[in-house]
Amino acid sequence: MITEERISTFIDSLDRGNAPYLNEIEAHAVETQVPVIRKSMQSLLKFLLALSKPKNILEVGTAVGFSALLMSEYGPADCHITTVEKYEKRILEARENFRKYDRENRITLLEGDAAQVLEDLTGPYDMIFMDAAKGQYLFFLPKALRLLAPGGLLISDNVLQDGDVMESRFAVARRNRTIHARMREYLYELKHTPGLETAVLPVGDGAALTVKR
Repeated sequence: MITEERISTFIDSLDRGNAPYLNEIEAHAVETQVPVIRKSMQSLLKFLLALSKPKNILEVGTAVGFSALLMSEYGPADCHITTVEKYEKRILEARENFRKYDRENRITLLEGDAAQVLEDLTGPYDMIFMDAAKGQYLFFLPKALRLLAPGGLLISDNVLQDGDVMESRFAVARRNRTIHARMREYLYELKHTPGLETAVLPVGDGAALTVKR
């Protein structure tokens, strides 16, 4: 956890919570060890949806559909979400959740590797939520920026890797060094690419908010 646990617990306790069906999906995901966005990220995402009022949203990494449903629930009533997932088991569960909660007309799930799917999309999107394989963020970035509308917002989750990204590569487990190096480069690109303005926040496991000028 990036922030001190007592502070995070207190902040989370102030949240008014989500719609009951989202709580059910979240609880089931936790029980079956499927990662979903953390409470603090949920609060931030709802705030950004209210602030920016995006009409077209792209999500990279669907899992079981929790975050797509959250964006559908708390985004503008006329917003549409396109979400990308490649794992078949999670695709089936996400589709069932979208059907069960009558969101099939507001959420489009595209199956396949995001690297290829993003190449085939035309956009533009007012908001892009990046929450897929962390080692792939760097390779997805130019594709995502091509699809992001001027003034659009790119939200990247889990960018601090439970604090590992701050450490020397020799201080992290050998198996994590490639992801460590790629995430550090990803953050550098977000902060140094002309035409982008990025803030990196210690929210949840780290969130990067990037506006395309």
